Amino acid sequence: MSTIKITNIANKDNNGGPVVSGISTFLSTESVKFPVGTTAQRVGIESGSLRYNSTDNTLEFYNGTQWLTISQSSTLINARGVFGGGYVSPVVQNVMDYITITTIGNATDFGDLSTSRHYLASCSSSTRGVFGGGITPLNTNTIDYITISTVGNAIDFGDITNARGYLSACSSSTRGVFGGGQGAPVANIIEYITISSIGNATDFGDLTVARLNLAACSSSTRGVFGGGGSPTANNTIDYITIASTGDATDFGDLTQSRQGLAACSSSTRGVFGGGYIPTLTNTIDYITISSVGNATDFGDLTLVRQAPAACSSSTRGVFGGGSVPTNSNTIDYITIATTGNALDFGDLTVARSGLAACSNNHGGLS
Repeated sequence: MSTIKITNIANKDNNGGPVVSGISTFLSTESVKFPVGTTAQRVGIESGSLRYNSTDNTLEFYNGTQWLTISQSSTLINARGVFGGGYVSPVVQNVMDYITITTIGNATDFGDLSTSRHYLASCSSSTRGVFGGGITPLNTNTIDYITISTVGNAIDFGDITNARGYLSACSSSTRGVFGGGQGAPVANIIEYITISSIGNATDFGDLTVARLNLAACSSSTRGVFGGGGSPTANNTIDYITIASTGDATDFGDLTQSRQGLAACSSSTRGVFGGGYIPTLTNTIDYITISSVGNATDFGDLTLVRQAPAACSSSTRGVFGGGSVPTNSNTIDYITIATTGNALDFGDLTVARSGLAACSNNHGGLS
């Protein structure tokens, strides 16, 4: 093994530094400057290539098939949740606001969606949040994205395959999956995107039951869709393997048939909260994502409500907004690994329902 000590790998012109070959170990008290470029500039790359993505502000590497983000440890990452869109009678919203999930406190303005809409869905990697579909008041196929660690307005990503609202979404670190919704008619559609790129969604398969107003969560390998209406409320839970394509498989049942609920997850446990039966409920129930079976009672939200949004860190779930039946700005939280009632977290910047949420540290990234 050869060892070389280098005090500064970048050369004086900062244009890539010296060419060093035959070296297996670098020892330095300074830093290494990697190639920098946008997502669109990923061309002619070999397996094992490492670069800094200036579009998403993240370090990434190519495994020969796809680009993967080099994420911070879940114990170190500044876990941020972003809430987008919603409805405040009589106005559909484009507002986005954010929280630091590991603390408590009120949300802060983030920016605006590219299109005002409600009953949309959101998913995310450790760097990028994606918002898809919704009602404007017409059904839309819009997908837009944000860089979660910064603030600013959303940017156009592409389109989902069918314009619809009342859909849901979940994700791994690389792929986002949208399922269900209300188009014409109620949809069993599942479709996916590659979060680090831009472009239109691609068909994935079908849900076991066509339904709208459902919720979704995930581990790093499995996506789970729960509840919804077809059009009456049901208790269906079904699952997919995110990295593949194909139809969903039956998982079990929620403790209550309901729609207009929200879901979040750690790497092992999915949690569903709120909704209506048709009466409003504050029910929280949970599943173990890697198994199959019926949901188990977890506790209660601080308010009975429908159409909230939920996101999570690797340990904490957060539910924000919803209709009680008036629009609420309430944010409350749970510790996912335990059971018990939710606790007050703070307030959204705008009281609203039919919003969506994502985060940079959820269970699908672990």
